[in-house]
Amino acid sequence: MIESLTIKGKTYPLPIFCPDATRGVVKGLDTPDLLAAGVEGMIVNTWHLNHYPGRDFLLDCGGIKKLMGFDGLIISDSGGFQVHSLFQKIPGFGKITDRGLVTYTGPKKQHKIIFRPEDSIRMQFALGSDIVICLDDFTPPSATRPRIEQSVERTVSWAKRCRQEYDRQIKYWRLTDHERPLIFAVIQGHDDWECRRWCAQELLKIGFDGYCLGGQKFNDHGGVDLDWSAKNAQLTPDDWPRYAMGFGKPDEIQAMIAQGYQIFDCVLPTRDARHARMYVHDPQKIKDYIFLNLNKSQYTHDRQPLDPHCQCHTCTTTTREYLHHLYKIGDDSFARLASIHNLHFFVDTTKKPPVRNP
Repeated sequence: MIESLTIKGKTYPLPIFCPDATRGVVKGLDTPDLLAAGVEGMIVNTWHLNHYPGRDFLLDCGGIKKLMGFDGLIISDSGGFQVHSLFQKIPGFGKITDRGLVTYTGPKKQHKIIFRPEDSIRMQFALGSDIVICLDDFTPPSATRPRIEQSVERTVSWAKRCRQEYDRQIKYWRLTDHERPLIFAVIQGHDDWECRRWCAQELLKIGFDGYCLGGQKFNDHGGVDLDWSAKNAQLTPDDWPRYAMGFGKPDEIQAMIAQGYQIFDCVLPTRDARHARMYVHDPQKIKDYIFLNLNKSQYTHDRQPLDPHCQCHTCTTTTREYLHHLYKIGDDSFARLASIHNLHFFVDTTKKPPVRNP
């Protein structure tokens, strides 16, 4: 199993948790906050940053790390999943074609923008990412067999085009093997294992530095279907890193580390923090963690640290009653302090020895 990644002369221990900095920011936090939480890497979104501030701006300012003042690992998601979500939410926003992602501007769709696999890779080089992700066609959970087949065929086709553009960019920028970013491909197919296996095999033939768990499958309780993620892990050799994109809760991350995944990102720690939902160690030691809902009145006079077993900035400088007070008065500092703790909890989770099934 891979224990670290060395990219552009810098080594990152694995496993690693990378919070979502979609538009170049983890909401409400600056770089010192992230470093205080122990964050060593982040994931940004290529499609959104291509839309604004744009490729020319990123090239001019020296890339997303210079813009953010962050020197850790930067992964750039291609944008396929986010655009698919927008297509689902906004009727007429756009469509997916073999050429790429098509979006419209104006009420009468008078302007059309095509975001191709080649555009995604060029933008990721402008970002200066450490890991670039191939544009993929996300397989919807409710997809029929013909749609799943279309999704994996298009994902493989786009991966070939991404790899070709990646190689062109390496030559254009005259990058050595020690200077280049890594390139990962995404395995799609949802829970159709014939399609998912074919997708993985074709991607392995093309050749990438790592492979991502694409799609989403949840169990009846709304958590990650761990049998599904375990089967997906078996589709790629152990000597290539595996990236579980968008998953999951701390106990799920621990289980997926045991399955062979080494890279994680998830919106939960910061999203839950903004809603006063805090991850803390279980004082009874029955579970790995419990939730504290700091919006409840029971914390009005609770002068304990948020988590007595945590050494993050929030837990060593504030109390539950003060955090509850900040939440009730709607002060922005609550979301900041809560996010620092939850991120620290997730980062710490990835550093613990995985719990392996007997």
